[in-house]
Amino acid sequence: MTPPQRKRRQPRPEHQPPSLPPTPTTPESGGEDGDNKNPERLYVISGADGARAELDLVTLIVARADPPPSVTPEQAALLRLCLAPLSVAELSAYLNLPFSAMTALITELITAELVQARAPIVRQALPDRSLLEAVMHGLQKL
Repeated sequence: MTPPQRKRRQPRPEHQPPSLPPTPTTPESGGEDGDNKNPERLYVISGADGARAELDLVTLIVARADPPPSVTPEQAALLRLCLAPLSVAELSAYLNLPFSAMTALITELITAELVQARAPIVRQALPDRSLLEAVMHGLQKL
């Protein structure tokens, strides 16, 4: 026979009267901090397939279509955010998901052809000398 398990008591907050039992904290209610965190685990969001697209933090993601009803809530939120090009780092911050989960979500959307990944626009450190000379000669002719 196993001995009965004792339940741990929660300390009573000062604002509750002593006659009321303490309110239990559940993961869905956000815990003691009061902030509503996503109760889903990352392996649920990231899917079973391990294949990932080659994405960088500065890769721009653009939605090709409105979210269909078959996508997950995270993917629908990502599609609504990507009406204008946003980087993977910005999407990760807006959705409060780590980069690894974002790459999994974006990979699924790329394979479904709902988003397009674009390389970031790289600006050169120095302008092209021949272009500057052509502009200078054009201005001198005026």
